[in-house]
Amino acid sequence: MSKLPDPWLVGLAKGWQVLGHSIPPPATLKADVVVIGTGAGGGVTAELLARAGLRVIMLEEGPLKTSKDFNQLESEAYPALYQESAARKTDDKAINILQGRCVGGSTTVNWTSSFRTPSATLTFWRNRFGLAGMTEEAMAPYFQEAERRLNIGAWLTSPNENNELLRKGASRLGISSDSIPRNVKGCWNLGSCGMGCPTNAKQSMLLTTVPTALDRGAVLLVNTRALRLNLAQGRIQSVMAEYLSQKVHLTHTEKTSGAVEIKCEHVVVAGGAINSPALLLRSSMPDPYQVLGRRTFLHPVVMSAAVMEHEVAGWQGAPQTIYSDHFLETQPIDGQMGYKLEVPPIHPVIFASSIPGYGEPQAALLKSFANQHILLALLRDGFHDESVGGRVGVRADGSPTLHYPLNDFVMDGARRALLSMAEIQFAAGAKQVLPVHEMAKPYTNWGEAKDAIFRLPMLPLQTRVVSAHVMGGCGMADSPQLGVTRPDGAHWQIPNLSVHDGSLFPTSIGANPQLSIYGLVNRLTQNLIRRLGGRPEALA
Repeated sequence: MSKLPDPWLVGLAKGWQVLGHSIPPPATLKADVVVIGTGAGGGVTAELLARAGLRVIMLEEGPLKTSKDFNQLESEAYPALYQESAARKTDDKAINILQGRCVGGSTTVNWTSSFRTPSATLTFWRNRFGLAGMTEEAMAPYFQEAERRLNIGAWLTSPNENNELLRKGASRLGISSDSIPRNVKGCWNLGSCGMGCPTNAKQSMLLTTVPTALDRGAVLLVNTRALRLNLAQGRIQSVMAEYLSQKVHLTHTEKTSGAVEIKCEHVVVAGGAINSPALLLRSSMPDPYQVLGRRTFLHPVVMSAAVMEHEVAGWQGAPQTIYSDHFLETQPIDGQMGYKLEVPPIHPVIFASSIPGYGEPQAALLKSFANQHILLALLRDGFHDESVGGRVGVRADGSPTLHYPLNDFVMDGARRALLSMAEIQFAAGAKQVLPVHEMAKPYTNWGEAKDAIFRLPMLPLQTRVVSAHVMGGCGMADSPQLGVTRPDGAHWQIPNLSVHDGSLFPTSIGANPQLSIYGLVNRLTQNLIRRLGGRPEALA
């Protein structure tokens, strides 16, 4: 199987306008539209705007790294490609959050799982937030376009053993499971998706939309952080940014080499659902109903670790190919917190930093690394009165914070998820199961595990919680009392400001969100092109 070509080698050689990589950006620039962020939302937006003939500048806080830099090494990937070296946390340190910070954003480092927005989620948005246009029928053409563009389809290769164990255990208990669509082309089945794809098989924004935007004349600024939006007479006049010439990984500090001002007619904020609300807060954007940064959702994730009799080798093969929505579909969307079951890849650093314990007990777990099987549960937050999510804020230095209370309602969902995962793992043949909780220990049968999990104190910091999905904070709604943005993605108070990323979602999705972002932003950008006087016929 041959490695797919790297478009960046050809593109940079023929003169793509990429500044901040080897050429510092100038002090001033001008564009029709500034797109802040190059992930799922920013990448789609920039490509469509550039194809429609608009002058586009893409602004990316992180570096440009391509397949030549992806060596399947955690020690290199996490500091280079993730926010805060893959150690971003809520303000109380109770939840670790994985978010991309590079060209392509989280699409460069995600595990390729691609789901359309669930019907139940769309129905809830229509009923609670007045988003009348968010129907399956209305969204279907935009999802179809994204699926064709990014080669999203069924994974036809057999699941690796890590994923097969979820299918096997669930089947033995009469629990349904299914295959996960993936956005790959010519995948080598390596299993290192979270460290950047070294073969250019993953159809991330790094490989698809950002190169196309550059081909159509867009300009990309990398290592350049948006500081604030300059507002005058009710409109954004320019974007102020800083060029970061050097990152010191151990301290997360950076050397600033100069300021950049970009004058523009329109701004699209697509920095992700922590950075986008934080940028609007730093910029003192109007917020008359105090909704900015609120209702930020994470899909809080709890995990269960099992030791199997045989080798699992969870680091090999496509990382996520089997899932179960049984505990979503059997739970009313506005009732107890439901959860989606999936299987993460198992790599040494992320495994050792996620499992509980220290000293000899942890050493014993590490010795069983090859036989480890991990299940995770994505908790569907945002649909119940007691599930209000978190709140983005900014520190004195302007850096973002996220306050996310793990209340009794959330923790009830976490306990039920730990029970479900342990039962499935024992049904799949586990010889011991360890709920990932500081007070838990390995249990050797389902009855023992069930009793113990019922007694565990479900408290923050004791219950290990992680997340790779951040949504909300600039939510859409049909009134400014309920949301920061209109149903078309425009800011309620600022007509030339739009938000095009996962921060638009008024709740969590209840599924891995990348395809939901692709489809929604595809729709919003096509409408934005018409408002800005671009050439929508060029998109055909």
